[in-house]
Order: sequence, then structure tokens, then C-alpha cells
Amino acid sequence: MQADVTLRGAIEALLFVSDEPVSASRIGKILEADVSTITRVLSDLAEEYRSDERGFQLREAAGGWRLYTHPAHHDAIEQFVLSWDTRRLSQAALEALAVIAYHQPVTRAGVNAVRGVNSEAVISSLIEKGLVREAGRDREAGNAIIYTTTKAFLEKFGLKSLDELPPLEEFAPDERTEAAIRDRLGGPSVDIGFGVDDAAGPDEDDVTGID
Repeated sequence: MQADVTLRGAIEALLFVSDEPVSASRIGKILEADVSTITRVLSDLAEEYRSDERGFQLREAAGGWRLYTHPAHHDAIEQFVLSWDTRRLSQAALEALAVIAYHQPVTRAGVNAVRGVNSEAVISSLIEKGLVREAGRDREAGNAIIYTTTKAFLEKFGLKSLDELPPLEEFAPDERTEAAIRDRLGGPSVDIGFGVDDAAGPDEDDVTGID
């Protein structure tokens, strides 16, 4: 019984940070569990969320399983998103923006891995605020969308290029968050990855995130 509870928790954690449907076979490989057992637990979780009328649902789609918000609450979600104050960023948004700014180009799964939580809603809010944009697909990561910062991001922070990114603590709302981001991005010397002057290819804007 305890093993089942532990397995359920591990599966929920994986689904929570995933931005794409995850197959039962992939979950089984990660958790070193039998695929039939994983499939049974996924079905049980989906039924539990449905019968309990949770605010989210677990659905099988595109060859995998993924968490979705409950359709009954979409109007409330829309009002919530549209009411966000574009002049202020929440702690979650600051964390996600820091990861994208210092680690771009990066997929949503990459942001999730650093933050340890699902960042889909926060990234959507950053896109809506014009600070982040979709910049193509990563074929090596299952054709996942990759994200970069925008020209508006540079303007908001008074930067000429990504080479002038401020110290990480200016993004992180507290020391614990800063330390966590630094640790997950590789220590005290954060590798930005590239700057405007380093971009290659004919269309520099597509690489750097400048519109």
C-alpha cells in the first residue's frame, strides 16, 4: 500500500512539472516501474480527480498523460489572467523570468526543472506582458517550444543587450530564491549562454529574442 502511495505521489510530481503529455512508458522508465502498473495508477488518478470534482483533470492525449484545468473554471481563469497587473511581477514570475533571462533559449520543461514547479501559467503571463516570447522549437526535446526574452524586456531593465544583465539578486525576490536559482543554473557564476553580439545567423532578432 505504501509503495502505491509513493508511486502515486511520484507520478503526480512528474505530471505537475511537465509541459507536454507524458507517456506511461516514459514514466515507467523514470520511476523504474512496470508500465501496466503506471497505466493503472494514471487511470485511478484520472478517475479520482474526476469524481472529486477537482479544479484540474488528468487526461490522456497525444500519446501521453497531462494535467489540465477543469473546463468549468475557464471563465474564472480568464478573468484572473486578464486582471493581472502588468506593472508588477509575482515571485513566481520573477523566478521564471530569471531562469529564462540567464538560461535562454530554454524550453518550458527547462524552466520547470529549475523552479521545481509547473511554469506554464507564469510563462504565459510573461508572454502577455511582452517580456518573453516563443522563439522556435527544440527538435532534440520533442519539438518543445523554446523561450527567450524580448526587446521590451531589455527596455524595462534598461539594458542594451543581454551581456548587461544585472546581478541575479535583482530578479530574485529573496535570498533563498536567488540561491536556489544559482544552484540549479550551475553555481555563483551564471552562464548567460549568449548575448546580442554573439548571436549567429542571418536574423539576429530571432536568436536573441529582440522583436
